Amino acid sequence: MPGRSDQTVPLAVKIVVSGGLGVGKTTFIAAVSEIEPLDTEAPITQVSVGVDSLDGVESKTTTTVALDFGRIRLGPAIALYLFGTPGQARFSFLWDDLVEGALGTVVLADTRRIEDCYPALDYFEAQDAPFVLAVNRFDGAERFEPDEVREALGLRAEIPVLECDARERGSVRDVLGVLMDRVIGFRAAPGRRAAVARG
Repeated sequence: MPGRSDQTVPLAVKIVVSGGLGVGKTTFIAAVSEIEPLDTEAPITQVSVGVDSLDGVESKTTTTVALDFGRIRLGPAIALYLFGTPGQARFSFLWDDLVEGALGTVVLADTRRIEDCYPALDYFEAQDAPFVLAVNRFDGAERFEPDEVREALGLRAEIPVLECDARERGSVRDVLGVLMDRVIGFRAAPGRRAAVARG
């Protein structure tokens, strides 16, 4: 037919990237985005002293105050739209809006400040939505096996825990691939199919 395009229009999938302050969310999205990533980085000022803990990330000079955004295509059929949440607890009121319509989440963790991922884990477990935990490898940070991290955080066996380097495109793609497998498995579960059919 004249004017018909043979290009496949990819399925748009919204994915959230979350975790504590300074865990690497902005870096994670920038490493893999095929478009110029949008970020809302602002300088850390004296106003945040005593409010946002920088223990373990003292060299950090900027922080996300609203969201990060990027896009990557996984083959011709799927385009992932990545939304990064702010890491500070005082901006958590933005999470509900950022998470709306998302099919899955990557929660980033830093073993130097492992407790900082608890708010994100609690939030996404309460959402009953699929997520994976990606332990970002920081230079000089002590390394732990994924099962050790799972046990320390009390995560269920079915939640994938993996290592990544948020600076490396291939590593980030691997994490997103595991998340998409988790999303597909989650949505295909018998109880889930019945709930979707009723909804």
